[in-house]
Amino acid sequence: MKNWTFKQWNTILGWVVFVIAFFTYLSTIEKNFSFWDTGEYIASAVKLEVTHAPGAALFQLVGAVAAMFAFGNSENYSIVINAMSALFSALTILFLFWTITHLVRRLLNKDFDEINKHQEISILFAGVIGALCFTFSDTFWFSAVEGEVYSMASMFIALLVWLITKWENEYHDSDNERWIIL
Repeated sequence: MKNWTFKQWNTILGWVVFVIAFFTYLSTIEKNFSFWDTGEYIASAVKLEVTHAPGAALFQLVGAVAAMFAFGNSENYSIVINAMSALFSALTILFLFWTITHLVRRLLNKDFDEINKHQEISILFAGVIGALCFTFSDTFWFSAVEGEVYSMASMFIALLVWLITKWENEYHDSDNERWIIL
């Protein structure tokens, strides 16, 4: 087996957890729409119509782009919008994995070059377990398979927390402001 660095293992395992989450959510998405607001959000995304307050303008715009992949078949609009939510939820899991591995590494007060193999395995194992536990949690899974705004909102929150950890890794560098500006 190749002698990879911690950063390489962290990247690869993050994408493996993403694929597991995405496959899980994609194989269990709602084929139509579920109760409450999902039907309204799917219809408003397809037709770019107004929803109830406060609405979700970004979700509607991204949903309208995703609805183009239904190729005009109205029976597939729900599947495409629900698959979009599954994608956002899987991205949440990816950023959560990278955040967990960063925080566990910081808990050990280790830089990337100070990690031995035992600590590397422990950190990556903690990330995999934490991300997969959140993947299969009931509330998150329920939101991941329906066309609701929660999956996109959780993805942006996870992205922001991960960007904070990226900045924390590089706050001594001269170009560290790029993570803050982003």
